Amino acid sequence: MSRLAPAVLVVGFILLASCVARVPEPARLDLSPRGFADLQGWGDDAHDEALAALRRSCVVFEALADEEPVGPGALAGTAADWRAPCAAAAGAEGKEAARVFFERWFTPYLASDRGDPEGLFTGYYEPLLSGARTRGGRYVAPIHGAPASLVGVDLGLFDPELRGRRLFGRVEDGELRRLPSRAEIDSGALGDEAPVLAWVDDAVEAFFLHVQGSGRIGFEDGAILRVGYAASNGHAYVSIGRALVERGALAADAVSLQSIRAWLAAHPKETASVLALNPSYVFFRVLEGDGPVGAQEVALTPGRSLAVDLRFLPLGVPMWLDITVPSVNSGAPDRALRRLVVAQDTGGAIRGPVRGDLFWGFGADAESIAGRMKHTGRYYLLLPRGVVERRVAAAGG
Repeated sequence: MSRLAPAVLVVGFILLASCVARVPEPARLDLSPRGFADLQGWGDDAHDEALAALRRSCVVFEALADEEPVGPGALAGTAADWRAPCAAAAGAEGKEAARVFFERWFTPYLASDRGDPEGLFTGYYEPLLSGARTRGGRYVAPIHGAPASLVGVDLGLFDPELRGRRLFGRVEDGELRRLPSRAEIDSGALGDEAPVLAWVDDAVEAFFLHVQGSGRIGFEDGAILRVGYAASNGHAYVSIGRALVERGALAADAVSLQSIRAWLAAHPKETASVLALNPSYVFFRVLEGDGPVGAQEVALTPGRSLAVDLRFLPLGVPMWLDITVPSVNSGAPDRALRRLVVAQDTGGAIRGPVRGDLFWGFGADAESIAGRMKHTGRYYLLLPRGVVERRVAAAGG
């Protein structure tokens, strides 16, 4: 071996080490205890609105066995830890009483991804589509219910770390396989297997209904059909907004529901191929009563229900938002939003320890804000005090 060889090896190891160092570390939720005085704007919120949303989650907690963990790794304790707070929630009436309730029963924790508390926050809403019960005329875009062959698997039954996540597919030759992609389904791959709940007059609006996960379909006779997420085809969600940016069709800072819709309207010959870039396809169910319904199977509360990544966060937990959001008027500056919400939903595009999707409700204002929301901010988890005390004891402090 020449005298140069060891030097070459050293350089090689240095280069290898630098490459390894550049590999991003996996996301991780870190929690840092805070006081309510640290939550800017805490005293100004309408806490009773958030409490009303929490009461809906309490119905779910009350149906669980005491030992049932709440969240991945029992992050928010067990169902038993929620018995007393939920019982107290029933008797807290009014804005001031609601604030005192949260301060009495919970401790806030700043959430971060390996120490970085800033994350992405988007919004969603409940759209209104124009439809018909039968196909004909301009009503040619189907809103499908789940196909008979679809199988849903609760991955939490096989791995506690996957609690809250589901996998969809169908069994073929003894194996669970994905259903056809969006493009294949639009081309008739499912045949008559997936029932049609309604026919709508705009394929683009049907696509956005898939993205939002729920909506209303208005018929010419004035009747309204409310539909919500039932299942998916098992394919990963792909953002067509990001794809249009990569093509140079849209600027990254200009991507919104509104800009994507406008681009598709201006390029009708490319619409089908662009929509097909997202292979994920959503199947719907008819909703009765209050709605829409989130992943926790409770009705969502406009402005108070948040979709989160269930790999890191539990459903049903109160969270303090400290973010910026668009104004209703697209020409007005962004505004600060500091309020208490409850984690009650999830979504395929919601990925990360500090990542939220705020439900804005129904109507033009909700669409205006949600469609343009792509802002940074932070949130704090409110965990039951019993959970906090046990963690302190376990840490020896």
